[in-house]
Amino acid sequence: MRSSIALLLSSVLVSQAADWPQWRGPSRDGVVKGEWPGDLEKLERVWRVELQPSYSSPVVVGDRVFTTETVSKKLERVRALDRKTGKVLWEKTWEGAMSVPFFAKRNGDWIRATPACDGETLFVAGIRDVLVALDAATGDEKWRIDFSAKFNKPLPAFGAVASPLLDGDALYTQAGGAACRLDKKTGEVKWRALEDGGGMMGGAFASPSFAVLGGKRQLLVQTREKLAGLDPETGKVLWSQEIAAFRGMNILTPIAVDDVLYTSTYGGKTQGWKAAEADGKWTVSPTWEHKSQGYMTTPVVVKGVAFTSLRSGRMMAIDVKSGKEGWTSSESFGDYVSMATNGRRLLGLDTKGNLTLFAADADKFTRLGTKKIADGETWAHVAVCGDEIFIRELEGLALWRWK
Repeated sequence: MRSSIALLLSSVLVSQAADWPQWRGPSRDGVVKGEWPGDLEKLERVWRVELQPSYSSPVVVGDRVFTTETVSKKLERVRALDRKTGKVLWEKTWEGAMSVPFFAKRNGDWIRATPACDGETLFVAGIRDVLVALDAATGDEKWRIDFSAKFNKPLPAFGAVASPLLDGDALYTQAGGAACRLDKKTGEVKWRALEDGGGMMGGAFASPSFAVLGGKRQLLVQTREKLAGLDPETGKVLWSQEIAAFRGMNILTPIAVDDVLYTSTYGGKTQGWKAAEADGKWTVSPTWEHKSQGYMTTPVVVKGVAFTSLRSGRMMAIDVKSGKEGWTSSESFGDYVSMATNGRRLLGLDTKGNLTLFAADADKFTRLGTKKIADGETWAHVAVCGDEIFIRELEGLALWRWK
């Protein structure tokens, strides 16, 4: 009996490890299990399908891959594809496009947020602040919420960007000018916090995540102007800290190592903040700062060291607790690099379609291989599932596999 239970649990764990159910993967930190080859020479493409543009990363659950599209700058669409073949299993379309300000046009008007899937329901955040829950098997709509209409808020000028976060029966997002908790089964809004005015300075660029600070599990939320820790059950703001950035360009999602928070902003600095609680009151204080400026890349962390790319386009390794720089690469990788790690090596996908494998070495930059895997732009986050790598190009989706 015990061996049967162990086998069942082992199967479940393997299945979960092979999925990529949300932005930045199973644990929302870009960390995956498994052994990776020492180079990219045997990486081969299995299939590729043409799609309309999107910045959303693919979501992989079970035998399906889910991806979003902006269609003819008027509609949004989500498709479910067969994981083995890329064949379209179902698709769902709705009105949902918008135009971003002229100075952001070079990055397009495409849907930005990455869906989340719990195996039964797919939660899709559209660019017009509309969240739609779809049956993962059929694509049938379960519920939807138009945050802008419901809370009488202007649309965020750059569109809805935050990717929804699943936790049990709760769904967390940043929409309608606030951080929100929803009942994932009904779409009922349980609480809203950190409300902003919407419009040009409204709408978070970062996505919510969890962190344990001072022994307390918290919802880590970054708005355009401040970083805060919220009680996940009630939405109570435990602490908040203003983070300086040019025109509110707090884009990357902050990370935590023990009680130290890492932030890095465009037009600001890279900083470490210590969150602590005493006598029921929370304080946040600076622990270190570094002159480098982050941009869009949210770091992955290996043994307390954050690996990221900067506004300059260079890669950097920096210790989260001390702020000590390990290395900064001499070459530029462009505006954005999405990353995943297995704890020994890191995969980085830049916007020019180059996939780079490098060592998770805190002391020096060691490239293990680079492979051109897309002719078009690749802004979506790479999805790594065992020996499978899913690449969402701006106008396509491909499955690659290590042989």
